[in-house]
Amino acid sequence: MRMIFMGPPGAGKGTQAALVAGRYGIPAISTGDIFRANVGQGTPLGLEAKKYMDAGEYVPDSVTNSMVRNRIAEADAEPGFLLDGYPRTTAQVEELDGMVAATGHSIDVAVVLTVDSEELVQRLLKRAETSGRSDDTEDVIRHRQQVYVEQTAPLIDVYRERGLLVEVDGMGEVDEVTERILSALDARA
Repeated sequence: MRMIFMGPPGAGKGTQAALVAGRYGIPAISTGDIFRANVGQGTPLGLEAKKYMDAGEYVPDSVTNSMVRNRIAEADAEPGFLLDGYPRTTAQVEELDGMVAATGHSIDVAVVLTVDSEELVQRLLKRAETSGRSDDTEDVIRHRQQVYVEQTAPLIDVYRERGLLVEVDGMGEVDEVTERILSALDARA
């Protein structure tokens, strides 16, 4: 299974991606985690990514595309993968299509988590308190949501037109949302 998780920042994609990928025995590949690891290690990629992340902007496609291409080529992604946080732009959709086609496969499903925007702000502010993430100030959170609406939300229509979109209510307890996702995926099988 090759799937994509989409939704605004704070929708719970990372949490759900790990749970769902575990159920399917495939790696959850999060561009955000890879960026944060590089920032923490002070790598050149991390320093470049940090400038954009701290401003609430997306890391440039060239950096992100190379990173994803390398990651999905690793052996553990051979049976499938779950992408969390990629693609984020229509240009990245085209790039991903090429990457996956080169392996003889295609994307099977795109799951979008829907969550109330004010709930998202509160979730992210709470996360900032507990995890100390420098990129989770209220102004940056609201800006990231606007960037999502402008750049990433149009991807929902791309995957809907391809017949690959599954919309899931992301509100509620983690296990409730997980069950909704798994039920929706089972219904597609």
